[in-house]
Amino acid sequence: MTGGLFTLAFAVAAPFWVLMILLPHWSWTGRVVRSPLIVLPVLVIYGMLVIPAIGDVLPAVMSPTLEGVRDLLGSADGAAAAWAHMVGFDLFVGRWAWLDSRERRIPALIMAPVLVLTILLGPIGLATYLAVRVRWALPEAPGTKPQPLG
Repeated sequence: MTGGLFTLAFAVAAPFWVLMILLPHWSWTGRVVRSPLIVLPVLVIYGMLVIPAIGDVLPAVMSPTLEGVRDLLGSADGAAAAWAHMVGFDLFVGRWAWLDSRERRIPALIMAPVLVLTILLGPIGLATYLAVRVRWALPEAPGTKPQPLG
């Protein structure tokens, strides 16, 4: 069961990544990705892996030590749960970056590699997006004037 859930975690997230990367201008992409519930299937998988092992997980996360976390992640169940955790958070971060990039009008060709980095190396993808977004300010709302800082 653990191996199946491990595989399923990315499989349920992959369609959302495909929409954001390959079909960013399709009207349905915006409709789907605007919902934070796109991460729900991965979170359910995470829950299915963590809840039965909560007696082992809580001590390892409430008072973490390198050895305790290593032991937890060194098991098949622990590795599968960590994978679901990463897939879920990477998707949530990718979703935020995609939505924010649409507001800032960042070109999809710039965002595609950023999103791929987010899938593969979550924090590096996030850091890359934070660097990229500096270049594109949010458009001003009609009838507003820029406010002085401070």
